[in-house]
Amino acid sequence: MMAKLHADHYADSMHQIDTPLKRNDQIGEGTFLIRVAAEPLARTLVPGQFVMIRLSGTNAPLIGRALAVYDVISDESGVPKWIDLVYLKKGNFTTALAESPLDTHVTLWGPLGNGFANRACDRLIMVAGGIGQTPMLLLGREALGTQNFGDEDRANGWSPVVEFIYGARRASLLAGVSDFEQAGFRVTLCTDDGSQGQQRLVPDILCERLEELKDSGESIRVVTCGPEIMMEKVAEACQAAGVDCQVSMETPMACGIGICFSCVAQVRQDGPEEWDYKRTCVEGPIFDADQICW
Repeated sequence: MMAKLHADHYADSMHQIDTPLKRNDQIGEGTFLIRVAAEPLARTLVPGQFVMIRLSGTNAPLIGRALAVYDVISDESGVPKWIDLVYLKKGNFTTALAESPLDTHVTLWGPLGNGFANRACDRLIMVAGGIGQTPMLLLGREALGTQNFGDEDRANGWSPVVEFIYGARRASLLAGVSDFEQAGFRVTLCTDDGSQGQQRLVPDILCERLEELKDSGESIRVVTCGPEIMMEKVAEACQAAGVDCQVSMETPMACGIGICFSCVAQVRQDGPEEWDYKRTCVEGPIFDADQICW
């Protein structure tokens, strides 16, 4: 039976923080990483959640941008203090952010959304394309048990093996690869033009990997984020292989707290109506892949 959808992730307990940029570094072609002090968020967020961010003290642009939390950094005593966000310089806001000097103030509100489930498995395979690597670093660390997040009761160390399949159009667009390698993941790269890794598409590599593992006896989970067509193909591959799959939807958001209904996705449900619109910001952004009406 399909899991019941609900909106347990309204922003009642979110924090709003005005904080200066402590890093704003280019880490790939058009890809930047910012670091901000945001202890209330860093203490409570879980992998897959996101924040809304905008430049403080300006109305241009007015609407914030949803960014998945890429990393959480603790101080010397182990207290989570800072968060890293990765973004692609593309529109008015991200262009203005990329051009902002250190100590420019930004306003954050979050953590928002539901985050990935921490269902135990023998092998977690994380699949990303484009800028879809952003929610994966924290999840892989939690799975291996090298970092804790959120409530003390949230389990970690629930997968002894973590793989990361990551693709982009060309090598210069692959950002943060060393972070995933240093985290202890098995990393497989691919590019459309063959400039780094295999010259193949991400879903094709996943299909081959699932075929290799089908007689291993291992329980396998797949999580994916990236272009929608890529996630659809990943979901199809997992369904064919009988593998649990969750997707992180990247539907554009305006408010991030469930008010504007601009981020809806078609989601299957039980009942007389086969599907309904669900808000990615409060019912998601993480959904079981078989719930999405691609």
